[in-house]
Amino acid sequence: MSDMKVRFAPSPTGWMHIGNTRTAVFNWLLAKKLGGKFMLRIDDTDVARSKKEYEEAIRDILVWLGLTWDEEARQSARTARYDEIVAKLKAEGRIYACYETAEELEVMRKKLMTQGKPPIYDRGALKLTAGDIAKYEAEGRRPHYRFKLNPGVIEWDDLVRGHIKYEAENLADPVIIREDGSYLYHLPSVIDDFDFGITHIVRGEDHVTNTAAQIQMFEALGGKAPQFAHLPLLTGKEGKLSKRLGSLGVRELRAEGIENMAICAFLAKLGTSEAIEPWNSLEELAQSLDFGKIGRSQPKFDEEELKLFNHKVVRQLPYSHVKNRLNVTEEFWEAIKGNLNTVAEAETWQKVCDTEIEPIIEDKELCGKAAELLPDDLGGDNVYNDWVGAVKQATGKKGKELFHPLRLALTGLENGPELKVLLKFIGHSKAKTRLSGQKA
Repeated sequence: MSDMKVRFAPSPTGWMHIGNTRTAVFNWLLAKKLGGKFMLRIDDTDVARSKKEYEEAIRDILVWLGLTWDEEARQSARTARYDEIVAKLKAEGRIYACYETAEELEVMRKKLMTQGKPPIYDRGALKLTAGDIAKYEAEGRRPHYRFKLNPGVIEWDDLVRGHIKYEAENLADPVIIREDGSYLYHLPSVIDDFDFGITHIVRGEDHVTNTAAQIQMFEALGGKAPQFAHLPLLTGKEGKLSKRLGSLGVRELRAEGIENMAICAFLAKLGTSEAIEPWNSLEELAQSLDFGKIGRSQPKFDEEELKLFNHKVVRQLPYSHVKNRLNVTEEFWEAIKGNLNTVAEAETWQKVCDTEIEPIIEDKELCGKAAELLPDDLGGDNVYNDWVGAVKQATGKKGKELFHPLRLALTGLENGPELKVLLKFIGHSKAKTRLSGQKA
């Protein structure tokens, strides 16, 4: 095992949605490909919104997806460490107190934009006298704190976006501590990555500007920034992130019968130059990971495409992958899996074949003739075709007029696996009784 390490750092303020699941998938695959470690870090500094049920759901989904972790940490347990670093950086002049209100900052921002200037904080707080600060404190103002960026070029080679370069002078000093003393994302994340030896950070491209500031934070801690990979953000098929997609939980997809490997393979190849195809295992999928094949445009996530892909995945699943989830024989699974959208549907059709159903007789004369012509042995390769051919000849019916009444009588359902496949498992006795209009 190499020293390479990645982390997935969800905030337990909501359910796992498709966007952060994609981030988890890429991190896990990268760790597996490079023989490194995958860390789960619970970013629970937002005490008001963090919930235990969300955290438990995140863990449950990661395990179900197969994205198991080697170690874990939680930010709420590390406040003393953050305080220690903040005290050091304050003493070094890299963190400074600011007393502007949110309203004052908004006015400042709008004024700069009106003048055609970038809305960058003017560092007015650094000019405050002791008297100014005493006046603000007397008014009841509490400071927020910013990290002071040093002038110069900030650049890195991104695994997805290539070479990225910022002039620090064009960036605002990021707020790192709120007025109530709580930490924002930026500094605790860097301290954690520094302390836990994170070597690669894979996350969404909405963090690119954060990365520029965080590189200086790593340097302020006496460390070296990890390698970064910023993934294009998912959009909906209409070109914007729909409300459902933004909150689309993997819990819902799982409940709808989407396979874990379907989700992982779909998210891993969506927006790349590679075809989205079924994979036998996450380990094999990991070996195919290539950040150079990720496109720069935002990939369009279509839930219906995922469901169609799930059908492809289910169709090629060996019995060994489903036998502990189903009460069906290997012969039955292999016979009908090509017609299934989800694995669970196999048991639905097992019940249609094995248990009593209420047949629907759409064409009594046709079904009666079909019952009369039904052969005793339904096991041969051509039995079904020969039987249907005989019914067609005897009744003069063909197409939907022939097949629809037979399906309704034999299964009680409009659609499903081919009757050619099901007939053998229904058996002669049940099939004859159902065609006669009786429960069987």
